[in-house]
Amino acid sequence: MTASLPAGYRMETLDATRLRDVMVLDTWAFPSSSPPEDFPAEASSLPWDRTVGVVAPGARGGELAALYASYPFRHFPTPGDAIPVGGLTWVGVHPQHRRRGILTAMIDTHLAECAERGEAFSALFAAEHAIYGRFGYGRAADDLRLEVPRGAALRDVPGAAEHTVRIELASREEHAALVERLHQQAGQGVGGVNRPGWVSRETDALQASYWDDSPVSRGGREPLRIAIVERDGEPRGYARLRRKLDWEVAGPRGRVDTGEVVALDAAAARALWGVLLDLDLTSVVAPFVLPVDDVVTHLLVDRRAALPRIADNLWVRVVDIPAALAGRRYAADVDVVLGVRDARLPGNAAAWHLRARAFEPATCERTDAAPDLELDVRELGAAYLGGTSLAALAASGLVTEHTPGTLARAAAAFGWPLAPACSWVF
Repeated sequence: MTASLPAGYRMETLDATRLRDVMVLDTWAFPSSSPPEDFPAEASSLPWDRTVGVVAPGARGGELAALYASYPFRHFPTPGDAIPVGGLTWVGVHPQHRRRGILTAMIDTHLAECAERGEAFSALFAAEHAIYGRFGYGRAADDLRLEVPRGAALRDVPGAAEHTVRIELASREEHAALVERLHQQAGQGVGGVNRPGWVSRETDALQASYWDDSPVSRGGREPLRIAIVERDGEPRGYARLRRKLDWEVAGPRGRVDTGEVVALDAAAARALWGVLLDLDLTSVVAPFVLPVDDVVTHLLVDRRAALPRIADNLWVRVVDIPAALAGRRYAADVDVVLGVRDARLPGNAAAWHLRARAFEPATCERTDAAPDLELDVRELGAAYLGGTSLAALAASGLVTEHTPGTLARAAAAFGWPLAPACSWVF
């Protein structure tokens, strides 16, 4: 199933000269208190060779009706491996041009581009939860949002006292290399088990956007700071943060907003969180995105007081089933035939024989054999990173077991020891 644009509309690849047009459209699609001219060029993060605009018929000066782009993630972490993936982003339609099939045409074009580029699946963060399932995307990862009270008690960790934490103004020039090195190390996990979805900012534009410290990015908060935890002079973790000071009748009630809070081990995490939770004039620390199994969930003596909330993180749309299923490892031996339904990409709609030994390379081939399990490509995407159980999907009526015993074994194989998560929103 593919869709075309309405009559008179056309797609065109954009370039940097169209940045203002892009920002105008973006503020129509995503309302902002800041006008388009306040957004600096480095805040866009757009890969111009993969940025596509939709121009309306008779548009003045090529005025954009819609837009999408995709990041070229060449090393997107899957369970136990990494493969090329298209990171769908900046998807927006001007309110005047909604309900005409433009979004559908853009998604179909993006999926076709992923196939042409050898990207086994598309990943995204969804602005609205209900939109992308109808295009075959499954919710593949969740993340944890906390509001940790200042002074919250943490469990002791041996070695934490041997760490020191320094806090300074953050800059790309001084800190980008350190942050990316620690981020990649943290994604490798423990015991050789990586964290699926823990993708790096692979392009220069993404790096520039990540380190942008313009007034728009501050949102009324202070300039960007970074806390670096070290042991014997060796960096072991970091947290980027901005504070905002509010005064109430009872006194100061400041807030600490952090982006990534990354540490290489429990001792470093304990030292880092100990400092974040003891900043003067503050009352709460609010990390934006954390994996649901982040170490702080085990360090907090009273996690309930941190008001934990689960939000959807990555969504996955499988484009090339054999490449995707062979492009990850499995936590248990697996030998199963999956019958996959896919209304948008007919080449995926078939039976696929998946075979692998635990934590070793897998093979996936089309077969004429009867399926052991049957599911839609949406559910395959949901289970792909190991964060959603095939058995739980079956309990919800979304996976059908035809061969008794295969569901439990496949669910164990598709699972993964570390919860999937991306630590930043793209």
